[in-house]
Amino acid sequence: MESRKRKQTWSEISKRKAETEISSHALFPILLAALANNSKPLIKKCLNKLLRLSEPILPIPIISLLPVLLKSKDGTIVLLAAEVAGKASLLSLESNEQIALDDEIVKGLICLLGDSNREVWIAACNAVLDLSTTSLARQRLLKFSALRQLLFEFLQVHISSTMVSLYTGENGDITSLRIGFKEDAVSVVHLEATLILINACNIEQLEKIPRRLSECFLVFLKELWLKVRYQMLFSNIIRSTEERHFCVSNITVNTLAESTFRLALNVKSLTKVSGHQMVKRSIFDSREATFEKFMLNYWEVSPFLIRRDPDTLIEENDLFSSFAKSININESFHSFLSSTIQCLISCLPIASDELNILSFLKEVRNRLGCPLIYDQDMRVLRTEKHSRSEVHFFPGCLDICSIKAPYFIYGDDFSKCEEACKEGYTISVRGMEFRIESVAAISDSFASLFGQPSVGANMYLTPPNSQGLACHYDDHCVFVCQLFGSKQWKVFSQPCVQLPRLYYPRAIVNGVEVESSKNEYRQFSLEKGDILYIPRGFLHEACTDNGKPSESAGYSLHLTLGIEVEPPFEWEGFAHVALYCWSQAQEHHESLTEIQKYMSVNLLHLVILQMGDSDPTFRKACLVAAVSLPLETDDWLYLNQKTIFTQLIDKISSESRFLEVLSSVEMDIRKNVDPFQRVRWLQFLDWKKEPFGGLDGNSPFRRVETMLPSYVQNKCEAEAAFMQVKSKFCREISFENVIGIYLMLLEKYRKTRKQYMNGMLALHCN
Repeated sequence: MESRKRKQTWSEISKRKAETEISSHALFPILLAALANNSKPLIKKCLNKLLRLSEPILPIPIISLLPVLLKSKDGTIVLLAAEVAGKASLLSLESNEQIALDDEIVKGLICLLGDSNREVWIAACNAVLDLSTTSLARQRLLKFSALRQLLFEFLQVHISSTMVSLYTGENGDITSLRIGFKEDAVSVVHLEATLILINACNIEQLEKIPRRLSECFLVFLKELWLKVRYQMLFSNIIRSTEERHFCVSNITVNTLAESTFRLALNVKSLTKVSGHQMVKRSIFDSREATFEKFMLNYWEVSPFLIRRDPDTLIEENDLFSSFAKSININESFHSFLSSTIQCLISCLPIASDELNILSFLKEVRNRLGCPLIYDQDMRVLRTEKHSRSEVHFFPGCLDICSIKAPYFIYGDDFSKCEEACKEGYTISVRGMEFRIESVAAISDSFASLFGQPSVGANMYLTPPNSQGLACHYDDHCVFVCQLFGSKQWKVFSQPCVQLPRLYYPRAIVNGVEVESSKNEYRQFSLEKGDILYIPRGFLHEACTDNGKPSESAGYSLHLTLGIEVEPPFEWEGFAHVALYCWSQAQEHHESLTEIQKYMSVNLLHLVILQMGDSDPTFRKACLVAAVSLPLETDDWLYLNQKTIFTQLIDKISSESRFLEVLSSVEMDIRKNVDPFQRVRWLQFLDWKKEPFGGLDGNSPFRRVETMLPSYVQNKCEAEAAFMQVKSKFCREISFENVIGIYLMLLEKYRKTRKQYMNGMLALHCN
């Protein structure tokens, strides 16, 4: 009996399903006839029926009628048609695809955005949102200029004084906070659709947005972001169940942050670039401190103090005047902490070789806009006088950070920072060039002067009679710019001639870290306006002067500008680019086999890598990009750089040892260590044809590993081929022929850094 009953039940279910399907398909001829006879009541009845049906997919014949329905002159029919299109988009991936691939439906929905009938407008926005649940549909909407229409219509009606509130989402954390608006539904749903499409754009699509629309909408987003940050800062967050007469949207904090960041990429640079000439005028403007004298005698060689009149900080034509005026530290250091530091957000780290800003966004989109992270963005520390070791004010933070659980700095922590400063702790904030526009302009100018992609800027506020960082050295050159108060610096003699590399572990000398080998030192007293240059690798420490009679006079504020030389922009990098340029220009050589050509060039790359480990010149910063264009062959910097290049080529020619480099490759293969890891950046060069040798973008190590057995079957022939390639390269390579592609690589790095800077500056809204 139970079995028969079960069969009857399934039979009934199948019958009801069949009836539903029949009634659904039966709607098509009815709807078609109603359209033919312009029977509006019947059309509305059919559309309402479709909205009530629960089917996995909307029949294709009915979908084919949507373009006509969306163009109806009857507002109710248009409204219902838009709702049907939205519902169909959510039924299944197949149904969503059918809607998205119908050009007339997509264009019909876009035309309704901004309709005079607000209910139709809302329905169209909702349909766009429903359709946007798939990447295919988002790209189709972008293809037919949906984003441009959304931006234009929104800017016609939005209210700049929008009130917002934050509501907890499912998890209650910052990434799931939803934004509530004191607005009507049409503005909210329209904004949500706009942000979704902005966040779906690639770089080319962002660049195609009319600049005027981008700039105006970015102003609105920045105003909105400021209000959201205010709510976050004071933890003014409401549970979703609480009624506050706000329209709670599906827009999350990180969605808004990503849209703001993305749109900033497409607008005119936010930084007011002063250029390298401003740096020269502000710093290297005296007979004792000309730029030429500095570069020839002190750059990467010795510390150098530049005395400047403190009044220069308030002059309009001084590089630092804009930032010095904006901080108002003369009034109160406490207000400086609250007004400048408390409003900052985290600048999430971007990989040094990341040249695709959208790849970076994909990785960090759920953390954009979060508060400062301790030890990443900000540190509060001091050096104990007796132990000479660093002590952090927030105990346990570094242990937390070491297991990748970030310690966020919230509102209450900033009041603790004020207490910490009174107890002798230094407040250190990294990445100031991404937070304040005036500092961004300074950093950009220094980068231009020294021919690098970017220059980092850190800020240090140190109270009286105290020391922040313990004695240490940096892996980059720094310019210490004293903005307020005074500070005493000790710079120790360089322990070895080898410059430290960016991101590399601390140097070891005779089994002991370099920090412990302190000998002679020079002492510098920095007053307001002064600038101290410290080359990378030089141990140094600083403390505030304890001879000041009043506490306020003992406070010190300075910026350190770090000239971070990325691996491609050392002289070793320039040599690799030179070898790449030469190998790309080579024609077929009958005297060498393909394996001999490929292996010889790659072994020569490894020779350059080995020289970079042992020869100090290869580690120095290449300043070719600092040479003024168009090239002037009698320019002192041009001649200096060309001379260095000639010396490097001579070293490669005379000191390349085939058996040594071959032995090192064989050892790396046994250890499964990739010797080409340091030059992975060569993949960013344009490969216009099959390389004569050079590094391909896939796995040069594996190709070398595969070819090695055949290559070394006859070592004499292999060595002869290597020597032939090396001699030909050193004889034929021209300094001028390398500059073009080197500058192209630099521009790729600069573009990504500038995009990151503009995005972060937009989120800081200072």
